[in-house]
Amino acid sequence: RQGGTELPPPGPWTIDPVHSSVAAVAQHLGISSVHGRFTEFGGSIEIAPDDVTKSRVEAVIRAASVDTGNEMRDTHLRSADFLDVEQHPEITFRSTGLAQAGPDRWTVHGELAMHGVVRPVGLDLAYLGTGADPWGGTRAAFRASTELHREDFAMNYNQVLQAGIAAIGTTLKVELDIQAVQGAALPAA
Repeated sequence: RQGGTELPPPGPWTIDPVHSSVAAVAQHLGISSVHGRFTEFGGSIEIAPDDVTKSRVEAVIRAASVDTGNEMRDTHLRSADFLDVEQHPEITFRSTGLAQAGPDRWTVHGELAMHGVVRPVGLDLAYLGTGADPWGGTRAAFRASTELHREDFAMNYNQVLQAGIAAIGTTLKVELDIQAVQGAALPAA
């Protein structure tokens, strides 16, 4: 397997949602965290051949696929108070630039569209390496994270408790673990 400092081969790569995750963590009651994930997403990566900083990423997440392990909370997250999945069924990310931050670290600049609002977002990206898979293909692995502010995406709902503590934190940590398959098609299984 190639290490994280030798970049993946140029060309198209397809995100494999079966072997990837899109997760988020929010503060709850100011003392603990609630973890959630999106179960339906996909995307593509185009590694530029001559100048890797011109590489591109596009991803789409089905907003209604949010899963925190509690159906009542998930229903509320799908409502107009938060994701408003009836009006805004997709969360999209399109890269606008890539900057090296270390030998295996990058910042992916892009635009995130969520809840009808488009904002610039920077993803802190670690490239983990490339290797063969059991189906005869080549895979690349990435880990990325960012912190979002709910109010930037017009998600202002909150409930203040007697002690003056907000029930839900205003920031959301997003964590991505991505496997991408070289080429445009995914293998079965």
